[in-house]
Amino acid sequence: MTQTSENVTWLTQEAYNQLKAELEYLSGPARTEISKKIEAAREEGDLRENGGYHAAKEEQGKQELRVRQLTQLLDNAKVGEAPADTGVVGPGMVVTIAFGGDPDDTVTFLMASREYASTDIETYSPQSPLGSAVNGKKVGEDAQYELPNGNKASVKILEAKPYTG
Repeated sequence: MTQTSENVTWLTQEAYNQLKAELEYLSGPARTEISKKIEAAREEGDLRENGGYHAAKEEQGKQELRVRQLTQLLDNAKVGEAPADTGVVGPGMVVTIAFGGDPDDTVTFLMASREYASTDIETYSPQSPLGSAVNGKKVGEDAQYELPNGNKASVKILEAKPYTG
């Protein structure tokens, strides 16, 4: 899954199906379950000191937030269109970089939204410091980004190929 600058999210069919199934579960059976938990906790009496009630309400809030996130994500999804193999770093690309230009200090990652990170390859968001620094760069170009401690790090783009799953 990747996000483009137009706020469209590219998803594989598998990712789309997984997220759609999660949304259907959270919107249906999970809502029913949490409603039952809240009702059972209400029947226990005083709501001010009812830990079960407050925990269930907190769980309900998190669940509803996830429903809203998934709805927005799926509403803006494009399924099955992989990025072009242009050698330009962007969402949906598997990128290999060398830190400080050292060919022995490399990392390969998928430039994609963290929402559906692959378990097979490390994923960096295009909005992360490294992701935003290399986004739009071509193979052979250098980029700089700021580390959490405030120092700068430089990387060289060695490869950028479309993610094939």
